[in-house]
Amino acid sequence: MTGSAPKPLKAYGALPGADEVVELPDLGRWRPKLVATDLDGTLLDSAGEVSPRTRAALEACWDAGIPVVGVTGRGPRLLDSVRVALDGRGIAVLSQGGFVVDLERDEVLRTVALPREQAVAVIRRIEAVAGDLVLAVEDAAEQGEIHSPLRVQHGFNWPYPEPAHLLPRDEVLPPGAVLKVFLRSAALGQDELLARARRVVDPVDAEVTHAGLGFIEVLPPGITKATGLAVALERYGVGLGDVLVFGDMPNDLPMITAVAQAGGRAVAVANAHPAVRAAAPERTSGHDADGVARYLEAILADV
Repeated sequence: MTGSAPKPLKAYGALPGADEVVELPDLGRWRPKLVATDLDGTLLDSAGEVSPRTRAALEACWDAGIPVVGVTGRGPRLLDSVRVALDGRGIAVLSQGGFVVDLERDEVLRTVALPREQAVAVIRRIEAVAGDLVLAVEDAAEQGEIHSPLRVQHGFNWPYPEPAHLLPRDEVLPPGAVLKVFLRSAALGQDELLARARRVVDPVDAEVTHAGLGFIEVLPPGITKATGLAVALERYGVGLGDVLVFGDMPNDLPMITAVAQAGGRAVAVANAHPAVRAAAPERTSGHDADGVARYLEAILADV
């Protein structure tokens, strides 16, 4: 990590319910062997920070022998901020599953990129049904450079105050592979753009998703939060049925669905996207009401 602490990234695209307090039912005596949680809009508050109550709940998990895995869309360039959020402990899954790192050993466990030609073909396919789009790209060749700026097309309106290479459209894609591509439409909302993209993009060519930030993401085939989490589970020797998972946006759906189907516990925060609330069997308070901490406190009460 660098000498100075990274600045928290304020939450963008949060849905209503951030302050909502949900009364939890009796959670029974089931206990997880691993906790997996999204960061932005779920574990982190609107200021992009881990509250003292949430920090204490995460420590209680570790003290009980339950590792905590952060599973985020943030790319390797934001690894320092992820490290701070997770207190430098355990394994972190970044880039929607495409970059997995053991924080304690500084060991990269997975890195997957999308070839340039494949990215170009997928972008063309989506633009055929969605109209002209504005691009930003995370360069796979620079993914180890945690301060490497994004490559952003003029007019993208990237929401975060971080350095970026502002480029004309024909220079946004680098010569080599990309970690992921961000696509924004001036005419379509993120849900509609994602729906159109999924109609024309075969999962064997690329994964498409969105994290609630107003644009969609194009990822290498097979890269989801579920497959990224699987890398951490293999390292810990834990099955999906023993996982407690928290999330809020469509990019969390693969891991929420996988855990729920395996008999684990999948929980949506109160401010979650409707699709996530529909998929997650359980619900907790919003991310500004310490929803993750409240659930962890309840489930660890008798440990």
